[in-house]
Amino acid sequence: MSGALDFIDLKSQYAALKGSIAERMQRVLDHGQYIMGPEVAELEGKLAQYTGAKHCVTVASGTEALLIALMALDLKPGDEVVTTPFTFAATAEMIVLLGGVPVFADIEPDTCNIDASKIEAAITTRTRAIMPVSLYGQVADMDAIERIAQRHGLAVIEDAAQSFGASYKGRKSCNLSTIACTSFFPSKPLGCYGDGGALFTNDDTLARAAREIRVHGQSARYTHTRVGVGGRMDTLQCAVLLAKLERFEWEIAQRLALGERYRALLADVPGVDLLAVRDDRDCVWAQYTVFLETSSDRAAVQGALKAQGIPTAVHYPKPVHHQAAYARFAAPDAFPHSIGAGARVMSLPMSADLTHAQQDRVADALRTATTR
Repeated sequence: MSGALDFIDLKSQYAALKGSIAERMQRVLDHGQYIMGPEVAELEGKLAQYTGAKHCVTVASGTEALLIALMALDLKPGDEVVTTPFTFAATAEMIVLLGGVPVFADIEPDTCNIDASKIEAAITTRTRAIMPVSLYGQVADMDAIERIAQRHGLAVIEDAAQSFGASYKGRKSCNLSTIACTSFFPSKPLGCYGDGGALFTNDDTLARAAREIRVHGQSARYTHTRVGVGGRMDTLQCAVLLAKLERFEWEIAQRLALGERYRALLADVPGVDLLAVRDDRDCVWAQYTVFLETSSDRAAVQGALKAQGIPTAVHYPKPVHHQAAYARFAAPDAFPHSIGAGARVMSLPMSADLTHAQQDRVADALRTATTR
């Protein structure tokens, strides 16, 4: 058996960028402005330019981005936010933390993104916002969601933690809604070497609010105009991302190509269904996720792949309303597509530096595991 693969190969990425990363970090060490140093504004400018959004506000994490976005929108206790139950818990967590109420709408079974056709039925007089999640690196149907939001006077928050770099109808993720939030967790398509995140908006008022909230609500030093948090992104982490931006376009192209290659390799593997990617958008494959027929099949396949040195993961085994902290917000048998996805999804090794030989090895092992 060959050596074990990395689920996400960050070591090869670092080897390619080692000099640039060292140079960028050394500049920070030399000037010593570890909080809100010049790299923060430089990164914000480059990320805003990349997405086309007017404003980018870097923050401490993707989770913090969601929190600050909701605070900037002035979410009050009892306010409702329509979102998906098939996501990482942080999506609902930030709503609940502010006293809001997550109201779920089920997913499209073939993309695992929120089903726009189910959103309107979840809207009430207490709804303040819609929060779609761009899962696995593919944006939800944002135009349809925006039309619903406009009819009801709602904000739209794109949870783009997994989709930075993705495109939808020729526009970039993070520039498709009232406000967008992304994560720079190390495993993301654009990841730093710790926690980090950003908000994007074209609304001057929301941008100003977000910038104040991330520094304890200060509009000027020791002038607290609103309640805030300590939500700044470290200068060193911004320096890492500035170095990584040098080859980010190449990495996105690699992810798209590797996703297509996986699709060709796995199209006829028995017992495996592939995630759909809509014709009007792409997927940057934060995780390359497939469906197994059942959860027991998944467990057997994961075991077989592990024995071959091939790691897998499940994003996510249970929908949010099956988590104890959020069970009160929905009946356990609600949202059958989300429940079904949780039982069947499995993610395979994926990163821009995945080689064709490694990809072939994964596909061959998966085919062997499903045909036993």
